[in-house]
Formats: sequence, C-alpha cells, structure tokens
Amino acid sequence: MEKNGKITNGHEETTLFILPDSDTHKALEAEQAVISDTWDKEEEEREHWTRGLDFVLSLIGYAVGVSNLWRFPYLTLRNGGGAFLIPFFFFLLLCGIPLFYLEVCLGQFSGTSSLFVWKMCPLVKGIGYGMVLVSGMACIYYNAVLSWVIYYLVNSFRADLPWASCGHWWNTPQCVTHQGELNSMFASNVSDGNMTLNLQLTNGSGNFASGSSSCVGNASLCGSSQVKYRTAAEEFWQYNVLRKSDGLENLGSMQMHIALSLLAAWILVCLCLIKGVKSVGKVVYFTALMPYVLLTVFLIRGSMLPGAIDGIIFYVKPDFEKLMNFTVWIEACVQVFYSLGPAWGGLITMASFNKFHNQCFRDVLIASLADGLTSVYGGFVIFCVLGFLAKEANVSVTEVATQGPGLALVAYPEAISKLPIPQLWAVLFFFMLLLLGIDSQFGMFETVVAGLIDAFPHQLRRRRICLTFGLAFLSYCVSLPIATNGGIYVFTLLDWFVAAFCVMITSFLECFVICWIYGVDRFSDDIEMMLGRKPGLFVRICWTVFTPLIMLTAFIFTCAMYTLPVYDGYVFPMWANLLGFIISVIPLIPIPVGALIVLLKQKGTFIQRLQSSLQPAENWEPAAKQYKELYGEKSKAYNQRRHWLVAWYRRHRL
Repeated sequence: MEKNGKITNGHEETTLFILPDSDTHKALEAEQAVISDTWDKEEEEREHWTRGLDFVLSLIGYAVGVSNLWRFPYLTLRNGGGAFLIPFFFFLLLCGIPLFYLEVCLGQFSGTSSLFVWKMCPLVKGIGYGMVLVSGMACIYYNAVLSWVIYYLVNSFRADLPWASCGHWWNTPQCVTHQGELNSMFASNVSDGNMTLNLQLTNGSGNFASGSSSCVGNASLCGSSQVKYRTAAEEFWQYNVLRKSDGLENLGSMQMHIALSLLAAWILVCLCLIKGVKSVGKVVYFTALMPYVLLTVFLIRGSMLPGAIDGIIFYVKPDFEKLMNFTVWIEACVQVFYSLGPAWGGLITMASFNKFHNQCFRDVLIASLADGLTSVYGGFVIFCVLGFLAKEANVSVTEVATQGPGLALVAYPEAISKLPIPQLWAVLFFFMLLLLGIDSQFGMFETVVAGLIDAFPHQLRRRRICLTFGLAFLSYCVSLPIATNGGIYVFTLLDWFVAAFCVMITSFLECFVICWIYGVDRFSDDIEMMLGRKPGLFVRICWTVFTPLIMLTAFIFTCAMYTLPVYDGYVFPMWANLLGFIISVIPLIPIPVGALIVLLKQKGTFIQRLQSSLQPAENWEPAAKQYKELYGEKSKAYNQRRHWLVAWYRRHRL
C-alpha cells in the first residue's frame, strides 16, 4: 500500500519520495528562485572598468590614432598653418565635444552596447546595427595598417635598414639613396597618391609616389627619356612591402610577409581584449601613455636636426586669408569628426562599462582635448623632420610635405635612416605607431564583440575568449585579399568608401533622435539622475541645434566635393566604384529595414504604430537597479503625452 510517498509492506516501510507540505513547498520555491536569480546575475552581470582612469585612457587611446600624426599636420600646412587651428578648435567646441559627451552619456546611462542602446526609440534601432557593421568593416582594413607597421618594425632590427640604401633585390636602376641626390635633377614630392586613413575625403597629391617628377637643371636626364627616379625608402614601400600589381583586376598571389604580419596584428588585438575591459584597462596604461613619451623624445631629437626650425615655421605660420575659403572650414570639421570617432559605436560601448555615477563629463573633456592637443603636438614632431628633409634635398618644406602612409612609411623612415644609430630610432618610431594604432582598434573591435554578447548573454558571456578569437579569425580571413599584390587597391577602396557617408548620417540621426524625438529635456533628466546635475545650457543648445546642423552641412559639402578614388595614378574601374558605393550604404540599410520591422510588429493604425515605436521600449531603463522603479514612473508620465511627430502628422496628412 502507498501512503505519503512510502510503500508499506507488513512492518517494513521503504521511502520512495516525500511529498512536502505547503510551507515546505513554498520554501523550496523561494530557494530555487534565489538560485535562479543568482545564476541570472552571474550570466547577465555587466563588467565594469576597474578604475575611472582605465576609461579615460581608453577614450584617449580610441580617439588618438595614426591620423593625428600623418593627417592633421598636412591639413594644417595646406589650410593656413596656425590659422587652421581656429576652425579646428571651433568645431571641436561646437561639434566634437558635445557629440562625444552625448554618446558617452548614452552608453553610461543604459549600460548596454551600441546595439541595444536604441531601445530608447525602437523606430531607429537599426542605427545600432549600422554602428556594429561599420566598426566591423573598419576593423578588417584598419589592421592592414598595423600589419605594415609590424613589418617595418621587424625590419628595423636589421644591421642595415633595408630602406636606407639601394642595391637590394627589389630596387630598380632608377633608385637613389635619398632625396639629396635629386637636388640637381628635380624637386620631389614624396606622397602616397590619394590614399587616406580614418575615412578622410580630401585628396592628397602624388607626384613622387605616382612616379611623376619635375626635372630641374639637368636636361640630359629629363629630356625625352622621362626617367622616373625614386628614393630607396619609396622603393622599399612600393616594391618590397606592397609588391603591388597593376590594378584591382589583378590581385596576384598572397604575400606571406604581409599575411603573417596581419596575423600578428590580430593576435595582438585578441590578447589585449581577451578579458574585455579587465585586460584592456591594464593595457591602455602603456598603449595610451607611452606614445606621448616617444613623441617627446622625437621632438627633442628632431629639433636638433638642421632645418627643423624652418619646418616648424612652415607649420605654425598663420595665413589668415585661407580662412576665407569655405573648404578650409569643411576640412577642419571633417578632421575633428573622424579623429574623435563618434557614430562608430566605440564610445557608447566603452562608456557602457562605466559605473552609473561616474563623472563622465570630466572624462570627455580630458579625452577630447587630449586628442586635439596631440594633433597639434604631433605636428611639431613631424615638421621638424620635414624641415630636415627639405634642407637635405634643398627644396621647400611644401615639396616634401605629404599625408597618409606616404609620410609615416616613406618620408619619416628616410629621415630616420640619416640619424646616428638609425635602428634604435626606427624601432622607437614604428613601436609608437603600433601603439597608436592598436588601441584605436580596441574600441572598434570591442563594439562588435560586446554587441554580440549583449545579444546572446547566456550563450556568449561565459565564452568571451572563444568569441573574441573566433571573430578575429573570421576578420583575418576576410582581410586576406589586402595581403595580395593588389591588396593596396583593396585597402584604398575600403578606406575610401566604408565610412564615407554613413557615419555623418548616423551622427546627425543620433542628435535628432535623442534631442527631438526622445527629447533633450528627458535626456537631461536621465543625466541628472546619473550625475546629479543636468547638462549645461550651452551643451543642450549644441545637441539640439549647432551639432546636427554642422554635421548636415559638412555631409552636404563633403558629397559635393567628393571625388572617386585614385591610387598611384591608377584609376579604379566603374565596377569597383559601384562596389564601393554599395559598401558605403551597407551600414545604413539596417535603419529603414529596422524601422519597417518595428512598425509591422506594432498593432493598431499607422498613427498608433508610429506613436508606440517612437516611445522607449518597456525594458529601456537606467543601468543602476535602484533607479529602475523611479524611472518607470517618470517614463509613464512622458509616454502619456502625444508625441509631436504624431501631432504634426495628424495635422498635415492628406
């Protein structure tokens, strides 16, 4: 006979199970709930920066990159010298810092990556997916720069620097040791065609790199033969590092020296990101600070070179008439925008690891000003060397001034080869470039990793290491075409188009959505809950009016001045340009697609669906749990109001 879970057989009872009474049952349920809640917290608890300084240095490392050295100094020289600093810091104040602060506040308040922060306005959830896409695509070709730097760094340990002299297997009969040998023949402009990095849309000049030359004083050399001379440093870059083919149509074979360098670059990124912000927070103390030590060393050494003062004078001498040219202002705005790096998702992602009450405005000021001042400081370092090269070649500084890899991988290495103990200076220089580049990569790659972890927290949070290495391996495989003979053309195409349009459009939408749909007053209340005070009136005016108008104007004029890519005299075919334009709109596709999906999922009339999709999602809440109940009450009050867009639509619909 069975009774209360026991089988009675004569005088013996065997216990099979015990049926608990109601009190015991409730206690077990409560215990199970605690266990389940603990498990969920372990699965979903978001990591934080160990110290506040970790975040500040990560911001500096993300913003300060190689373009601060090989882009800004050239723009300054071309656009009025010291006068260029006026529009640069003007746009830094009205556009750069406010947009930087907006994204940091957004990430810190929500505690989520760029993929899910747009729960504040579900209609534009596609913005987050676009940010992840553009960061992921940029990671693919940005590491190519690191691979070149690594290859140069390895070759810097040789007894004789390979770019210091001719006579190697890659050199041509037209090779000359340095520009000084060309004094009686022609004035050269060592450049790298129209190639730029960090998505700059302004063309460079390419006389020397494209093989064209202006001969002066030696008709026998210039005559009808049109002999095209290159320095040893230029030939090392073109014929040893790149080993380029004749065009994108002919990618050629895999170049193992670049493929291995590219692999090393991805391994370095993975090792630094292996434990997320815990490991990055330690690494940035070195990667973000060491470049300033090395920059100072190079400035001191460079200032001792002959011609250094002439170079600095060319750099800082103001030409205020240039400020009457509207293009100068557009280039200053574009430089500020792409240097700080908003609308890529990296700022939101890094800020999401902050503690809720972190005083992020202070961090934003430090990082943004550090970025701007580093650009100016780096210009002194660069123009000391350019002045030296100009004196050696007996030409004007403007003849040797260039931008992009042509400066960092041709002109500067040539100057280094003339110094005592050139191997030491070469190692220090390329190590500095590696540090500048790799911590910019941290923010972009972490945007992709953190986005996937937030999308699948239970499946991926405990498998972060596997996810990081898996994504890196996939990115490495996708980027291998850059390691071919035609890789420089692939790089140029990606660099030209990936973020040519999308990041400016995204930044404009970002300001519009937060300030005009979500509401600048509501967002200010969120910040007050987080920091204890609302943003200042000037910041709110910038968010609402100045910043979006500036970004829209810059986008329009950038499109108007936009030119198709050219590298080293090679004009890309129409199919390549068409492919580039398709690549440029890929990050924008999720925005309308996401809006359509959200509207279709809502119920009711179109007006009701629009009203619902403009309101924050139910799970939009502050990262700090103690404020969630209070925030829910405030949200109900806001959501009960009819949105102004809905009211406008009602009044103007046909």
